[in-house]
Amino acid sequence: MLRYPVHLEAAEEGGFIVTFPDIPEAITQGEDREDAMQHGADALETALDFYFEKQRAVPAPSKSKRGQSVIELPASVAAKVLLLNEMVAQKVRPAELARRLKVTPQEVTRLTNLRHASKIDGIAIALKALGKTLEIRAV
Repeated sequence: MLRYPVHLEAAEEGGFIVTFPDIPEAITQGEDREDAMQHGADALETALDFYFEKQRAVPAPSKSKRGQSVIELPASVAAKVLLLNEMVAQKVRPAELARRLKVTPQEVTRLTNLRHASKIDGIAIALKALGKTLEIRAV
């Protein structure tokens, strides 16, 4: 899973400002730690949309420092990030991936849309078409 370190800073007006060292576009705040972390999860996913829209690789999460809070991406979002990053690394456009998968470009667009509920199997098949294997482990 992808776990992004969170920086929580006390806000002058109260509450906490939330930022992510690896995803500078994700900034929010909350009234208390719990609220800040919930808003942080939403802000992180929203910021990732920008990477998907621009077809830019999403930065990998850095190692968190001892005691530092992290936000873990949902499994489906993490899998989509891995797919996007592999497409960018291989310079494979959605139309090319659709051709390899023998599906319509719209189906690939759905696989790379964070707001669309894609089956993990579809993402695994897309990664396989790129020569990669999606591994899932329980630890």
